[in-house]
Amino acid sequence: MGILDFLSGQFIDVIHWTDDTRDTMVWRFEREGHEIKYGAKLTVREGQAAVFVHEGQIADVFTPGLYMLETNNMPIMTTLQHWDHGFRSPFKSEVYFVNTTRFNGLKWGTKNPIICRDPEFGPVRLRAYGTYSVRVSDPAKFLVEIVGTDGEFTSGEISFQIRNIIVQEFSRLIASSGIPVLDMAANTQELGKMLAEGISSTIAEYGLTLPELYIENISLPDAVEKALDKRTSMGVVGDLDAYTRFQAAEALGAEGSAAGQAMGTGFGAGMGMAMGGAMTGAQAGPWGTRPQQTAAAAPPPPPPPVEHVWHVAVNGQTQGPYSKARMGRMATEGQLIRDSYVWTQGQDGWMRAEDVTELAQLFTVLPPPPPGA
Repeated sequence: MGILDFLSGQFIDVIHWTDDTRDTMVWRFEREGHEIKYGAKLTVREGQAAVFVHEGQIADVFTPGLYMLETNNMPIMTTLQHWDHGFRSPFKSEVYFVNTTRFNGLKWGTKNPIICRDPEFGPVRLRAYGTYSVRVSDPAKFLVEIVGTDGEFTSGEISFQIRNIIVQEFSRLIASSGIPVLDMAANTQELGKMLAEGISSTIAEYGLTLPELYIENISLPDAVEKALDKRTSMGVVGDLDAYTRFQAAEALGAEGSAAGQAMGTGFGAGMGMAMGGAMTGAQAGPWGTRPQQTAAAAPPPPPPPVEHVWHVAVNGQTQGPYSKARMGRMATEGQLIRDSYVWTQGQDGWMRAEDVTELAQLFTVLPPPPPGA
């Protein structure tokens, strides 16, 4: 050490700390050789505490104020040094300034989901996050338990440990609370107070307190939230039967609109009146009871069969076309016999009349030709 440094260490007699950061919790006053002049002035500002460490032991703790470092102001240091009232030499000691103000806006959150039993949904996985503030309540204990010999200690160095303590206590609290998942949003304030009380004893062992702790959100997995949204949608719909009929009416209305463009507005208007009457009847119920479902409408009748017309081959020429009734008269008059060849649309070639099922019945009322005819 140079002579100038030695002299400056002997004669600088003002000890103080001006914090220009927002996250420094502990700062060590640096002096060459840790030498402090007897009778030096110590300034401790509001929101600070000064801890003297002598030969590795906590000596004195000073709260906000202006002090003259003499034997009457340092009782523990005087006992350790075996000073008498006439002692005037410099002494060696480390001075740690501890920030005792609140550190706000610190975040906590569950890294992995917490499994708990919900009275309505059964086993569910929950995530949560929030913020908290921390303050040093016992500077000496905080220095011994957490800081050690670190010359500059920030809030980020303790936030990870506090976050783990909060998450552990939150897991225990949420699993034993018995509060349904759907009611947790209304109880976050109460849960936050219970959580802060639950970890207060553990935090106090570090010389800390948590003035504020907030639970900002408790959420379910994405898949469960989607299922919950569907259930909510069902609750908004209400009567599923009525909603189904409404959707069917909407679909038929769209089809009726397309049909109306092709077939005219009359058919669409008739369909709308029929649908309106059906829905009105379905929704009506006696004495305000739940509407009863109406019977299903009867299916429309099948289309009438297509009547064939026939051609008859006579002497190599085609005659016709004839209706089935005309063919019956021809069979009665003998102009159409069993061996006559006939043809109609869709038939594969000429066929004998008695081989056609539709015409064979025309000959059942006539006797067959006599033997030997």
